[in-house]
Amino acid sequence: MDLSYSQNLEDYHLSLAFAGQATGTYIDIGAGHPIADNVSFWFYERGWQGSVVEPQPELAALYARLRPRDLAFRGLVGRHCGEMDFHVVDRLHGLSTTREDVAQKARTFDVDYQTLRLPVTTLAQLCESHAVGPIDFLKIDVEGAESDVLFGGDWKRFRPKVIVAEAVSPMSSEPSWQDWEPFLLAQGYRFVLFDTLNRFYVAQEHPEIMARLPTERAPWHAVRHMYEIGRAPENEQHPDHLLALELARGFWASLPYLDSSLITSMLGRARLTTNPNDFAALASMVDSEQFRAALGRVACGYDGGQIVDE
Repeated sequence: MDLSYSQNLEDYHLSLAFAGQATGTYIDIGAGHPIADNVSFWFYERGWQGSVVEPQPELAALYARLRPRDLAFRGLVGRHCGEMDFHVVDRLHGLSTTREDVAQKARTFDVDYQTLRLPVTTLAQLCESHAVGPIDFLKIDVEGAESDVLFGGDWKRFRPKVIVAEAVSPMSSEPSWQDWEPFLLAQGYRFVLFDTLNRFYVAQEHPEIMARLPTERAPWHAVRHMYEIGRAPENEQHPDHLLALELARGFWASLPYLDSSLITSMLGRARLTTNPNDFAALASMVDSEQFRAALGRVACGYDGGQIVDE
């Protein structure tokens, strides 16, 4: 592996478990962003595909754009089918959860949350309806609701070869696996690795994978990480640095031609705006003549209007 995308080297450890396997399938529950801090993206890049579950609207929509081979489900996975409240934490999307106590705890980071009512399926139903076939690995990161996902599986019909489950309580290092590990072991899985955040299990019928998966967490420097290369336009070591520079120049030159609603959305993202009244104020500003003039002043250094020495 030349670059790890996941938060805690989960993809690196999985790459060792599946060394030499060209293609495969996964189920990624609580998938998050399609690339950043993502456990399954490294595999997707190499031709793997699977089902991803992400309840947060903006993140779920990105999968259709960035990972079209995957089957994306915008909803929740629990013990029973139905509906459930989901609490979307502003900015810190990794803390969004079905547990309101966790969402309230996130307020200590000076953020708020909104509550959505979303459909709930079970792990068994997800496996059946998406027809993913044999599952190489299942990853679960649902901010304290891992037991609900696991208890909704049909472990005789659908047996992922490897299971990676977040095993500490949200925003802490307190163990949480005691709530569900005995159940998982009773389904014929063997514990192999704790990486300080997740626990890795292998189905007992796959001793060859058990032999390849390390029993101790790899050192951080074992592989280069997305954290280290930062933003593409700013770091020459980023694999997409030159492309980012070209896109940036094209973007600045295109500013006067962009739709007002798009510019409003872009500014809202940049300013981390969530209040509808703030968006309305932005829209009014974007439609003003003064703002249009400002766009022209920004663009003229890139569209050929102003000659600038490089």
